[in-house]
Amino acid sequence: MAGQSDPHISLLSAQEVEFMAEDELIEIVPNMRMDSLNFICGDFGPFLPQIATEVPLWLAVALKKRGKCAIRPPQWMSVENLTRILEGERDSQGAFQALPFHYVEISTLLFDHARDDIPDMYMVRSLVEDIRDVRVHKVETSLEKFSGTSAVKIPNLSAMEVNIIRPFVGRALQAFYKHDNPEKIPDVDRASSGQTRVPNNEPREDMSEGGKIVPWMIIYSKNIQLDQASKVIFFALQRPLRR
Repeated sequence: MAGQSDPHISLLSAQEVEFMAEDELIEIVPNMRMDSLNFICGDFGPFLPQIATEVPLWLAVALKKRGKCAIRPPQWMSVENLTRILEGERDSQGAFQALPFHYVEISTLLFDHARDDIPDMYMVRSLVEDIRDVRVHKVETSLEKFSGTSAVKIPNLSAMEVNIIRPFVGRALQAFYKHDNPEKIPDVDRASSGQTRVPNNEPREDMSEGGKIVPWMIIYSKNIQLDQASKVIFFALQRPLRR
């Protein structure tokens, strides 16, 4: 975890988010012959010349660096599809277009290591950057509109977009727990100064559907008096784990 001023609510660095994205599968076309590779995450191969196969992104990048394969960009990285997604993002202010959870990290790795395998690479890069800018702006502006809302679902957020609001989510959650149980959750300043923290072992509300984590953000607003504020927005952010 990347170090922050508050060690209990830390922000993942871009490199850490990218590391988690490297388990995503992508298609490669080997130019060599090699037996299957056995890893903890699974078996991949055998590899035959000009026969496409799927491997984790980290393995695809490693083979590409050694000149052992070409990487096939995913279908969503075509100019036509990205143009349609960008238009959809601009037209729908309250919704996000469907994209892979790690679209930012996947595209960045391919731009860095497989640009010769991407048709219209410069146009694709420009479209991805425009889409990312529009979506980040929508995330920031959306947070300002939730103060009077009891619950909001925001599907299709990406890993980087989730990471942007992660510190605020954690602090808002901590503020709510502190309000409900002030004797069990001390101030952040007291906790960071080295004083003993009293764990809160009370059961938390199950915020899942059928035992599965809900892959969207649920936002609650509650009228309370805390630090001279009339409202505190409680964010509970949950995404399914990829590993």
